[in-house]
Amino acid sequence: MRLLLQRVTRAEVRVGTEVAGSIGGGLAVFVGVGHDDTDKDSDALAAKVVDLRIFRDEEGKTNRSLLEVRAELLAVSQFTLFADTRKGRRPSFIRAAPPELGERLYERFAAAVEACGVRVARGIFGAEMEVELVNDGPMTIWLDSAER
Repeated sequence: MRLLLQRVTRAEVRVGTEVAGSIGGGLAVFVGVGHDDTDKDSDALAAKVVDLRIFRDEEGKTNRSLLEVRAELLAVSQFTLFADTRKGRRPSFIRAAPPELGERLYERFAAAVEACGVRVARGIFGAEMEVELVNDGPMTIWLDSAER
């Protein structure tokens, strides 16, 4: 799995004119699932995201986790994180998971974060979405499964 995390002051995802999910401060997490990913990958990354110390403490240092600051998470599925652009001008997505596996592990990731006590808003898997966010910092982090 691949995650792109952005610390945000707010974030929202829309499908058409409808808001599918929104959060105040926290993390916008773009979730890409590869064809070799497993439940173990999803669970491990959820635990990592919840405990990652990337929020400011009282002294302004990035020393607090999502749980410690009681922030929210917006999960957005994004198979394009597996784009291969090494050949030609058109990206290949053959390393992305098929939709059934992608949706199952995306939902598992979101549920695992929720199980830790974090409010999770979601986009709609497979939909064309518009994501609006305000990156705080900016703070953007890329995470891959431990298996890679």
